[in-house]
Amino acid sequence: MDRWRSGAATLAARAVAAGRGGARLARRVPAPWPYVIGLFLGAKLLLTLLGLLVLHAWDDIPGAPPADETLMWAQQREISGHRWISFWFAWDSLLYLRLSELPLTGPWRDFGFPLLYPFLARPLGAVLGGDNALALLVISNVAFLLALWYGYRLAELLLGDAYAARRFTRYLVLLPTAFLFQAALTESLFVCLALAAFYYAERRRWLLVGVIGYFLAMSRSVGLLVALPLALVLLRQHDWRLGPRALLGYLRIGWPLLLLPAGWFTFMAYCRWRGGDWFAYQHAQETGWGIKVQNPVPVLLNGLTGEPRDAARAWFAVAVLAVLVAGFRRRELAYLVYGVLMVLVPLSMGPPVYKSLLRYLLAAFPVALVLARWARHASVDVWLTATLAVVQGVLFVLWLSYWTHMII
Repeated sequence: MDRWRSGAATLAARAVAAGRGGARLARRVPAPWPYVIGLFLGAKLLLTLLGLLVLHAWDDIPGAPPADETLMWAQQREISGHRWISFWFAWDSLLYLRLSELPLTGPWRDFGFPLLYPFLARPLGAVLGGDNALALLVISNVAFLLALWYGYRLAELLLGDAYAARRFTRYLVLLPTAFLFQAALTESLFVCLALAAFYYAERRRWLLVGVIGYFLAMSRSVGLLVALPLALVLLRQHDWRLGPRALLGYLRIGWPLLLLPAGWFTFMAYCRWRGGDWFAYQHAQETGWGIKVQNPVPVLLNGLTGEPRDAARAWFAVAVLAVLVAGFRRRELAYLVYGVLMVLVPLSMGPPVYKSLLRYLLAAFPVALVLARWARHASVDVWLTATLAVVQGVLFVLWLSYWTHMII
């Protein structure tokens, strides 16, 4: 008995020592990484478990998947036999995978998408033994983790304290289609680069802003226009002064913002080099998806009175605009402009955008800033968190049940 007690005491002592060692290690990890990593892993675990449960239940339903989703389902299974990997690939993900695998020699006819995301998967895929699908997922998830870090840091600067920064990152994870941050899509990469650009702009590190902005514009066409709200940050930092001397000062400090249009021009140059047409991307979108640039306001209004699914998505856009305007503060004009651009620019593509509108709205991260400010009271925070979790859960189930065209 004494020997048993001695052994038990030794094990207990070791457990306490291990716990203390883990606590010391956690304290050595600089903030906010412990919180950010915990939030990232929690979201990953919950969505993976929910995804597997829903897919298991859906398999027993007659007629699943629907006829128009059968091809995508077959392509998912070709990517991986592990469903917790394959369900993160849908429609555009498969096109990104194709772009990452196309030979760089010979004719090139795929100009419909900017190439930063699939081209990043090429070297990483080589490191992973030629698995470009896994490389796309790794890039998305690493970008998601970094987006949370930059979001936390930016929210500290804008909202003033760590508690508000935590709320912001949590709401970023809870936005209605935030599960797409983990999918093989450009959402996490774009939002990560946008948050990083604003964070360094607030810290007046404009050369770094320009470099990040260059890649931001190469990740999505709307990235080019982020130069405007970033310029508003610069104007605010100098008290909105105007005049010849002030303008020269802005040019001297903010010239790296010219790298944003340079990023999109690089993609246009690639179109000219490989396709003989500077606007090959525009012609590809017009031919493939019927996209034609137009006034976004009638597109939004027509969507509100259109067929039920289009109307539901259009009302989401209205809700985003309403939150942005209701939460507007003069100091955050740049973020209001950015958020409005993230809503109106996709709508300018015309009615074809309805299918993917919920996806595009995810880029409007300032919504989470407004919600974080509104949720200072614990009761409001609880209700907002619960509501957003339910809405995202419903949309995630639609995504998993092969109704992906409701989302993407």
